[in-house]
Amino acid sequence: MSLVQATPRGLSQALSPRRREVLVQAGLALLLAAALAMGLSFGGVRIPVSTWFSTATGSWDLYSGILVNIRLPRVFLGALVGAGLAMSGAGMQALFRNPLADPGLTGAASGGILAVVAGIVLLEHVGGTGGLGSYALPVAAAAACGLTTVITYRIARDRDGHVSIANLLLAGIGINALAMAVIGLFITIADDTQLRSIQFWMMGSLSGANWVAVLAAGAALGIAAVLMARQARGLDAFTLGESEAFLSGVDTVHLKRMVIAATALAIGAAVAFTGLIGFVGLIAPHCVRLLGGQRYRFVLPASALLGAALVVLADTVARVAITPAELPIGLVTSLIGGPIFIAILKKAQRA
Repeated sequence: MSLVQATPRGLSQALSPRRREVLVQAGLALLLAAALAMGLSFGGVRIPVSTWFSTATGSWDLYSGILVNIRLPRVFLGALVGAGLAMSGAGMQALFRNPLADPGLTGAASGGILAVVAGIVLLEHVGGTGGLGSYALPVAAAAACGLTTVITYRIARDRDGHVSIANLLLAGIGINALAMAVIGLFITIADDTQLRSIQFWMMGSLSGANWVAVLAAGAALGIAAVLMARQARGLDAFTLGESEAFLSGVDTVHLKRMVIAATALAIGAAVAFTGLIGFVGLIAPHCVRLLGGQRYRFVLPASALLGAALVVLADTVARVAITPAELPIGLVTSLIGGPIFIAILKKAQRA
């Protein structure tokens, strides 16, 4: 065996694309398993691994209560949200044919946060939550994400009813700018208590995780994953250009609608229960393509695995970094994602 063949790069070149994809997905699955184990073990209270087995066999103690009622919902919700953000980012990057695209380009996230901020500031002046209680803000966020996506799509339509990617991008930029301006207005008039609540949503946190949130987010993200996965072949063609995809037999109008709908569902579920978590939808697809390849039948599930692992790991860091307080998870993902993104950019420049 030659020296070149013995190097990792030579080994990667020797593997068939399909085998390399399988190996990368297996590695990412192991990374996610390790992240989940760390998320369950570490925090304000260290939970030994032996507790996992005693809880599973019916033996209950203080650690078991923390594990079942706090840690498990938290890591599961983090994994679901990370997977949804990463898959949405991969889909949007294909749709816009731009590696810098992320799930927030359609304005869905900004619309959801605007609804939350408006609710925090105004609800006490309009008679409370209307019977929804603690679920008022998540419901408002999810509904606003969907409504904002519909508005963006309608604005992007030309007089012939066609929605071009360029118009969609411009409409999303306009909606994002308008939403952030109104958010800034509400922040200006908010009191100190309201500002702390707004910070939770603007910077992201999994501290509100519970089993209801896991089930609701899981249902929405499951539908989004199915919608996105069904468009994998079309996304492969779309990366070559919209005209080329159409000529190859792809219903580009249907594809755009499905990808945007899946993204809106994923963003709505994420914002509703965790607030804004940045960089995951941008970084995860990049890393996956560098590791394994460009086919979206590989990129979508692999991005989901990596995104889930990143969010769970970031949440673990957020919990243990300044115990007993917590860092916002969006801050941690940006601190992790920023250097990774710069490293990817420098590697691409040297290639």
